[in-house]
Amino acid sequence: MFEGMGKMLIFFGLILVAIGVFILLGGKLGFGRLPGDIYINKGNVVFYFPIVTTILLSLILTVILNLLFRR
Repeated sequence: MFEGMGKMLIFFGLILVAIGVFILLGGKLGFGRLPGDIYINKGNVVFYFPIVTTILLSLILTVILNLLFRR
């Protein structure tokens, strides 16, 4: 019982580390500031929606997950 739970915790820990590394490197590579991301600044109100970044990340994750879980 504990062996399975331990493996699952290690797996989720590795996933969190990978996400953290991607976030750190993603900022340096320009993710979040791509052309097409919506940024509106009017007075005290700032609206930011990274739509192009979201679409690009979705495509990248789809390809990676399809390669990993292909039968």
